[in-house]
Amino acid sequence: MLRLGLTGGIASGKTTVAAMLRELGFDVLDADSLAHKLIEPGQPAYDEVLRGFGPAILDPDKRINRAKLAKIVFDDSAKLAYLNAILHPRVEAAAHKQFDEWSRNGNRPAAFIEAALLVEAGYHKNLDGLLVIWCRPDQQLERLRTRGFSDEQARQRIAAQLPTEEKLRHATEKIDCSASLEDTRKQVEALAAKLRQKTVKS
Repeated sequence: MLRLGLTGGIASGKTTVAAMLRELGFDVLDADSLAHKLIEPGQPAYDEVLRGFGPAILDPDKRINRAKLAKIVFDDSAKLAYLNAILHPRVEAAAHKQFDEWSRNGNRPAAFIEAALLVEAGYHKNLDGLLVIWCRPDQQLERLRTRGFSDEQARQRIAAQLPTEEKLRHATEKIDCSASLEDTRKQVEALAAKLRQKTVKS
């Protein structure tokens, strides 16, 4: 089973492509969901995040308020790096465990981990390939506006990630999400066929 990364800039179409891959029968692990679980009370990263950022990030029920945490880290690159240093190794370990389980239980040609920061975290080096999703920068901004971000917040989120051109340099496969959904779907279907063919040959 090929272990592949799925990445791209914020609002580039990662979630859309991941959903299409799932519809075509591929398993896709969502790194954001993994990270969210890791900071739940009683989970491995909870105490460490709390020590680093203080009780101001907690809701009344003692859960970490992700919106408050996001505001802190996206205003301060050192704090973002600190949070990533806590979460990235744990997310990677959990992903490997899930990949191992999928590999044992079934005849899958490939499985994916979807994460915005695969290249930034260096995790792509431990995978069999990297699918990079991209669209035009003006489309990223427009999509973030529709999610309720101000222009300043949107630019801040985009700037916190590696430029798309840099991510594309690491890609073994690319999908252009700047055109229609139908166009994106055709590219995803072509990739799925290629991966299945590769597995048959091997």
